[in-house]
Amino acid sequence: MKEQKLEGIITALLTAFDDKEQVNEASIKQLTRRVIHGGVDGLFILGTNGEFHTLTEGEKEQIVSAVMEETKNEVPVVVGVGGNSTLEVQRRAQRMEKLGADYLSVITPYFEPPSQEELYDYFKDVAESVNIPIMIYNMPSKTGVSVDAETVAELAKVGNIVGIKDSSGDIEQIQAYINSTKDFAVFAGADSLILQTLQAGGNGGVAATSNMFPELAVGIYQNWKNGELLKAEELQQSLQPIRTLSKEATTPAVFKEAVTQLGINVGAPRRPVKGLNESQKQQVAEVLKEYKATM
Repeated sequence: MKEQKLEGIITALLTAFDDKEQVNEASIKQLTRRVIHGGVDGLFILGTNGEFHTLTEGEKEQIVSAVMEETKNEVPVVVGVGGNSTLEVQRRAQRMEKLGADYLSVITPYFEPPSQEELYDYFKDVAESVNIPIMIYNMPSKTGVSVDAETVAELAKVGNIVGIKDSSGDIEQIQAYINSTKDFAVFAGADSLILQTLQAGGNGGVAATSNMFPELAVGIYQNWKNGELLKAEELQQSLQPIRTLSKEATTPAVFKEAVTQLGINVGAPRRPVKGLNESQKQQVAEVLKEYKATM
C-alpha cells in the first residue's frame, strides 16, 4: 500500500454553512469544483479550517458524501476522522471508508495529551481498523502534544500509514520527519512552509489559502517541480498578505469571508467563532483587490 503517495497541493477545504449555521451542500460542492478547476492535487476535508470540532457525526457524513459526489474521483479526498477516543476514531474511520474516502487524516487526541507510546498505539490501532491509507495530523498548538520523529518513523512501518501533515509551523520538525522516514509523504500544514518543505525533500502542502487562490499555491509546486525556483519563491511570498490578515480573527473567519467575497457564499464560522465586522470585511476586500490586480 505504500505506493499510494500524495503529492503537491491539497486544499484544506472550508465547510460552508447557511445563515442558520446548517451545512450548505451546494456551496461546498461549488467550492470543491472551484479548487479542482484551479488545479489542486487533492482535498483535505473535516480539518481545522473545515471546523471539524463543531460538526455532528451526521453532518460529517453529509459533507463527505457531498464532496465525494462532486469530485467524481478526479482528485483524492483526505477525510479527517480524529478525536479523543481510539474506539470513537476507529468507528468514524470505518464509516468514512464506506462513504468512499480515499485517505483518512487522524489528528492526535487533544485535551489530555497522550505519551509517545500511547500515540503510537492510537495511530496503529486506527490504521489497522481500516483498509485505506492514513495520514497522521500533527498540530501541537491546538492539541497540546506533538508526535516525535522517532514515533513517526515507527508508525511509517505500519502498512497503511503513508504520510503526515505537520502544522507545527516548524521547518526543523518537518525536516526531522523527512530524515527519519523513507517512502513517506510529508506535507506542510502551514502555507508559509510549502516551498521550504519541498526543498527539504517533502511532498507538498495542505493549503488553506488554496480555497481562495488555488492557482497560486499550485504554482508554487509546479514551478518548484520544473526548477523555476525564483518564480516558486515569488508565489510563496504572494500568499503572505492573506495569511497575515487571517491572524486578525479566529480561524477560519478571514478565509471564509474572502471566499464569500470571491463569489462562493460559505457563510460565517459556526459560533462561538464570529464572522468579521465591517472594518475587517473591508480589509479583506482591500487585500483581495491587490491580489486581483496581480493575477
